[in-house]
Amino acid sequence: MAETGYRPRFGKDIRIKPDAPTLVPDARPCATKGCTAAGGYRVPKSRDRLNEHIWLCLEHVRAHNESWDYFNGMSEAQIEAFRVDAVTGHRPTWPLGKRAAQAHKEPGFRSFQDDFGIVGDDITAEEPRRPQRHLTRLQAQAFDVLNLDPDASLREIKARYKELVKRFHPDANGGDRGAEERLKRVIQAYGVLRASGLT
Repeated sequence: MAETGYRPRFGKDIRIKPDAPTLVPDARPCATKGCTAAGGYRVPKSRDRLNEHIWLCLEHVRAHNESWDYFNGMSEAQIEAFRVDAVTGHRPTWPLGKRAAQAHKEPGFRSFQDDFGIVGDDITAEEPRRPQRHLTRLQAQAFDVLNLDPDASLREIKARYKELVKRFHPDANGGDRGAEERLKRVIQAYGVLRASGLT
């Protein structure tokens, strides 16, 4: 006789019955007067106190949700203002560029926090403070030859180089080769700064 039908894998049919739902003995009671059911659902107390809740049973929370009107008692203008503010999550906003422009109008107003003192006390200074360079020995010697500070700008380096080349070139000295050695040092110093990416 052929076998038909379900054959359990392990020889026995194992079926787990779900536990019967048990009520927690210390459950909150429904906040509705006269109701003895457990209050398993929380709802806000009012529009003004959304973080404070009351606990209701399923029947009363359904009735509460059907009658809840957040905008009840608000004028059309208040509802429109709420709708506009909801776009940004009710956070303060301002038109682009206006806050930055305000910084120059109000004395002492800072639109950012300068924890490392990069800008300094005067945020309206025309030229920002240059970052300090970490120089090698050759780079420091090159700045000394050109008689420049180590934080000199690219424009200052090029201007000083042109000035010294014109001053020490033999053609500018009537063919006198006495300044030729100084000219070589200036050219070498500029070459060091140029190879370092400082020019």
